[in-house]
Amino acid sequence: MTDTPNKACVGLLAILIGLNLRPVMAAIGPLLQLLQHDLGLSNTQAGLLTTLPVMMMGVFALSGPWLLRLVGETKGVAAGIVLIALSCAARAYVSTAEALIATAALGGIGIAIIQALMPAFLKGSHPQSAGMLMGLFTTGIMAGAALAAATAAPGAGLFGWQLSLGYAAVPALVALIVWLLLARGTPGRQVSATLPYRSARAWLLLLFFGIGTGAYTLVLAWLPPFYIELGWTAAEAGYLLGALTVTEVLAGLLVSSLIQRFADRRYLLVWVILLLIAGLACLMVAPVALAALATVCLGLGIGALFPLSLIVAMDHADSPAKAGALLAFVQGGGYLIAASMPLLAGIVRDQLSSLHWAWAVMMIGAFVLLGLSTLLRPPLRHKEAMVRQA
Repeated sequence: MTDTPNKACVGLLAILIGLNLRPVMAAIGPLLQLLQHDLGLSNTQAGLLTTLPVMMMGVFALSGPWLLRLVGETKGVAAGIVLIALSCAARAYVSTAEALIATAALGGIGIAIIQALMPAFLKGSHPQSAGMLMGLFTTGIMAGAALAAATAAPGAGLFGWQLSLGYAAVPALVALIVWLLLARGTPGRQVSATLPYRSARAWLLLLFFGIGTGAYTLVLAWLPPFYIELGWTAAEAGYLLGALTVTEVLAGLLVSSLIQRFADRRYLLVWVILLLIAGLACLMVAPVALAALATVCLGLGIGALFPLSLIVAMDHADSPAKAGALLAFVQGGGYLIAASMPLLAGIVRDQLSSLHWAWAVMMIGAFVLLGLSTLLRPPLRHKEAMVRQA
C-alpha cells in the first residue's frame, strides 16, 4: 500500500477515533435519574439507550465487507464519524424519550461502521504491529468512555443535561478533521473477504467476544444507577464509572505493550477473566464496602478482555481483507449478544427493583468465558511469526 501513514500517525488516529466511540453510551448512566425524571423513561427504556447502539453495532458490523467494497476505509470511517457527531449534536435539542432513543440508534450506526472498518485499516497499515495498534484503538475507546462518564454529571449541573450530552459532537468533529488530513493519502482498499459463516472457530470467537463485551455494556449502563440506588450522588457514581474506565485504559495500555510477548494469548485471558469474576463478586457481596476493589478488578478485567478478544480474533486472519471480514463477523454477532445485557438488566430492575440478579447472570457468563478461553489455541502461523519477531 503506498502513502501509508507512519506508525505514529496511525497510532494517533487509532486513539483519536477510538475516543469518540463510547460517549454516546457512557454519558447516560450518571444522568439516568435526571433523564428518567425529565423524560419519564422506564428502566426498560433506559436499558434501550445502551442496548440500541450496541445492537446497531452488531447489525451494521456484519456489513463491514460490503462497506469495504463500496466506499473503502477512508470514506467509510469519515462517514461513521459524521453520524456520531450528528447524533451527539442532536442531543442538545431533544425533549422526548423517543428522540433520545433515536439519537442512540444513529450514534450506534456510526460506531458500527467505524468498528467494522478500522481493523482492516490498522492491519493493512502496519501488519507486524497490528496487535499493538488494535490495543491503542481499544484504549482510546475506553478513554472516551472515562471522560464521558466523569464529565456528564458536572456538565449537566453547569449547562443542563442536553448540552452535557451534546458537547461530545466537538471531539468527533476534531477527529473527522484529523482523519481526513492524515488518512486522505491512503488508498482505500476495496477488496474484501466474505464473512466466515461456516467456520466453527469464527463462531467460537464470536461467542467469546459477545459474552465478554456483555460485561462491558452491563457495567457501562448500570453501574452508576446501581450506586445511586445505594445512596451515592450522580456525580459520585459518575466519578466511580470514570475511575473504572481509567483503569480499563491502563489495562488496555498494558495489553498493547505486553501482547507481543505472548504468542499464546490464553495465559492472559485466564487472568483477566478471573479479575472480572472477582469484581462481580464484590458487587454482589458488599458493593459499598468493596467499591474500590470492585472498580480495580472490573476495570482491569474488562479493560484487558475487550482488546484481547479482538486481538485473538485478528490472530486468525492472514490478510487485511480477511481481518476485516472476521472482525465484522465477530463484532456483528458479538455485539448482538452483548446488547441483551443492558436491556435484560433494565427488565430485571423493573420487575425485582434490584440489579443483583443481573450481576449474578454476568458471573455465570464469566465462568463460561473461562471455559471458552482454553479452546482459543493460536494458529500455527501466528506462533511462527511471533518466534521470528523474537
